[in-house]
Amino acid sequence: MKHPPRDGQDPVTRLSGIDLSVLPPDGGERYNRLIFEKSPYLLQHAENPIDWHPWGEAAFARAGTEDKPVFISIGYSTCHWCHVMAHESFEDEEVALVINRHFIAIKIDREERPDLDNTYMAVCQMMTGSGGWPLNLVLTPEKKPFFAATYIPRTARMGMAGLTTILEKIAELWLTDRGRLLQTGEEVQLALLRLEQGATIRRPLSDSPLRQAFEQYAQTFDRHNAGFGNAPKFPAPHNLSLLLRIGQRTGEEKARVMALQTLQRLRLGGIFDQIGFGLHRYSVDARWLVPHFEKMLYDQALAAGAYVDAWLVTQDTFYAQAAREILSYVLRDLSHPEGGFYCGEDADSEGAEGTFYLWTPAQVTEILGKELGTVFCRSYDIRAAGNFEGKSIPHLEEDIGTLAKRVGVDPGQLAHLLAEGRRQLFAARQKRERPHRDDKLLAGWNGLAIAALARAGAALNEAELIEGARRAADFVLANLRRKEGRLLRRWRQGEAAIPAFLEDYAFLGWGLTELFLAGFDSRYLESAQELSDAMLELFDDGQGGLFDTGADAEKVLIRGRSLQDGAIPSGTSVAALNLLRLGRLTGNSAMEAKGEELLAASFDQVNRYPAAYAQLLIALDYALGPKTEVILVPAADGSPPQELLAEQRRHFLPRTQAIVYRAGDTRLESLAPIVQGKGPVEGIAAAWVCRDQTCLPPVTAPEELAALLTKTP
Repeated sequence: MKHPPRDGQDPVTRLSGIDLSVLPPDGGERYNRLIFEKSPYLLQHAENPIDWHPWGEAAFARAGTEDKPVFISIGYSTCHWCHVMAHESFEDEEVALVINRHFIAIKIDREERPDLDNTYMAVCQMMTGSGGWPLNLVLTPEKKPFFAATYIPRTARMGMAGLTTILEKIAELWLTDRGRLLQTGEEVQLALLRLEQGATIRRPLSDSPLRQAFEQYAQTFDRHNAGFGNAPKFPAPHNLSLLLRIGQRTGEEKARVMALQTLQRLRLGGIFDQIGFGLHRYSVDARWLVPHFEKMLYDQALAAGAYVDAWLVTQDTFYAQAAREILSYVLRDLSHPEGGFYCGEDADSEGAEGTFYLWTPAQVTEILGKELGTVFCRSYDIRAAGNFEGKSIPHLEEDIGTLAKRVGVDPGQLAHLLAEGRRQLFAARQKRERPHRDDKLLAGWNGLAIAALARAGAALNEAELIEGARRAADFVLANLRRKEGRLLRRWRQGEAAIPAFLEDYAFLGWGLTELFLAGFDSRYLESAQELSDAMLELFDDGQGGLFDTGADAEKVLIRGRSLQDGAIPSGTSVAALNLLRLGRLTGNSAMEAKGEELLAASFDQVNRYPAAYAQLLIALDYALGPKTEVILVPAADGSPPQELLAEQRRHFLPRTQAIVYRAGDTRLESLAPIVQGKGPVEGIAAAWVCRDQTCLPPVTAPEELAALLTKTP
C-alpha cells in the first residue's frame, strides 16, 4: 500500500515550530484542535479537514448540546494501517464533510490512553469478533458505544462497506431509529460490567497451569519455521522466557527447544533488522521473512530479556550477541539525550512501507563493490527479483557458522566480511529518509527497557547497558512524578501528563528492581518499594486483584482489569512478580502474600487457557519456588566479591536474587534486613545462600557457590 508524502517532511517536525498562542481554540482554518496536543499521533492529524477533538468532557458536552453521536478513532503514530486510513479518509474533504456535519470527532492515542483503548477494544471484539488498529467506534454523548470496526476503506472494497456509506447510515439511524442504537449501547455496557464484576475464585497454587501451557505451546509450535500458529506471527518473547523456565522446572527438553529455535529464527529472519538491528513488530508470513516494519520499544525490551535467558541457559554466544544488538539499537536510535527512551519508529518512509529497510543487488554492490557485494547478497538473499515489492529484505536462512561450512569458507573470515559489509550499508542507509520516530516517553515502557538493560548488563558484564538503565530511571523518576509522588504516564517536550496506569507502576517497579540487582544502589530498591506501596493503594480492587486504572483516574464505562498477556504483559502479571520478589528482598511478608493473592485470584481464569498468560505464569513459577536469596560480602580489605558475583550471574537462576552488601550500609540494612549480620569468612569474601527463609553456612569459593545454587532441593 503506497501513498504520497504530504510534503516530504514528518508532520510532527513540521508543526513543532508553530506559535500556538496566535491560534484560535479550534485551531483556525489550517488546523484543528489537535494542534494543541503533545501526542505525535494526534499531531499527525492536526491538519486533517476533520474537526477533531482530543478526548475530554468538552467534546462530549458539545455532542450533548448539538445532539450528535461521537465518532472516535484510536491508533498510534507508528501504525501503518492507521496511516493508510488517515491518507485515504481523514485527509479527504468529502469524508470530513460527512463527519463534521453529523458527528463530534475524537482522536485518541492508544499509547497515551491504554485505559480507553482497552475498554473500546473489548467492545470491538465483543461486537465484531476481532480487533486491531486503527480502531473506530461511534458512541452516544454518554460514551456508550453502539458501532465498532477496525480499518474501514474510503469506498466499498472487497466486500467491505465504505466509510462514508457507513457513517451516513449511522447518522440516518440516529435521527430515525435512535432507540435501537441506544439499546445496543446499553447492552454493550452491561456486557462490559459483567466482565468486570466476574466472581473472583481463589484456587490454591500449583504447577498445573505450567504443564498445561507447555502442552498448548507444543500443539501450536511450527516445526518448520519455529514460533507458534500461523501467520501473522508475533515475537511474544515472554512466551519464550516462560518456556525456558518450564524446561528448567519440569525437565521437558522440548520446552527448551521450542524457545531456542524460535529465538534463532527471529534473529536470522527478516523480522530482525539485519543492518541496523532491532526487531520489527511482527511477521506477516509464517517464515519470519516479511515484517510489519515498525519497531516498538516494548518489543526490544522483552526480546532482549528472552535472549539473555537463552544465553544463560545455553552459554551460546549467539544469544548474548542478539541481546547486545537489540539493546545497541535502543541506545542508539530510541534514546532521549537526557535519559529515557522513545516509543518506537514507524514502518513507512518516502510514502511507502519498509522503504528504509529494503535493498537491491545493484544498491549493495554500488556501496560494497562487486566482490564483497556478491558475498553479502548471496548470504543475505538479496536478489534481483526481490522478496518484497521488487526489493529484498535482508535475512539469513542459517547462521553464519553453518553458512560458512556449507560453502566451504572459514567461518571467522566470512563473519568478518559480512560485519564489514553491514557496517558500510548501515552508514549508507543513514543517508536515507528515516521513518517517523514517536518521541514521547512512557513511564511503563521505559520500565521495560530499564529492566532489559539492567539485567543484560549484569548477565553480560557490560557496564554501558547498566548505565543506560540508570540514566533512564533517573530521568523518569525526576520528570514523570508529581510533587506528591503520583506517577505520570507520558512525557514529551518538557510536559508530563496523564495519571499513570497499573502497567506504568508495575513495569517501572520491575525496571527499578532489576537496576538495583545490577548495581546494588539501594535508592532504586527504595523507589521500587515506594512504587509498589502506592500501586497497592491506587489500584486495589478489593477482591484480591488490581484495576488497570487508579482510584483517582477517569472512569469510562468500567474500571477495567486485564490479566491476559498480549504483545505487552498485563500490569497484573508484572505486579505479581514484583510483589513476590520485593517481598523476599525486603523481608516484607505482607507484600509477598499480596503477590500470591494476585496469583490465587487469577488462577481460575488462567486455567481456562494458560498459554495466554505467559508473564503471569512466570510469576507463578517464581511463587512455587524454591526461592533463593544470595548475600555477597566483600573481603575484610574491602575488595569486592567479583568472582562470587560472576559465578552467580552466569547461571540461569530465575528464582534467585543476589545482593552485594558492605558492612555499615545502614540504608540497605533498613530496606533489606536479610543482609544484617552477614560478613566475610576469615577475612575472605563470602556468599551467604538463603533458601526459603533458611540461611546456609557461608561459602568462599565460586565452585562451592555454584554447587549450592544449582543443587535441586
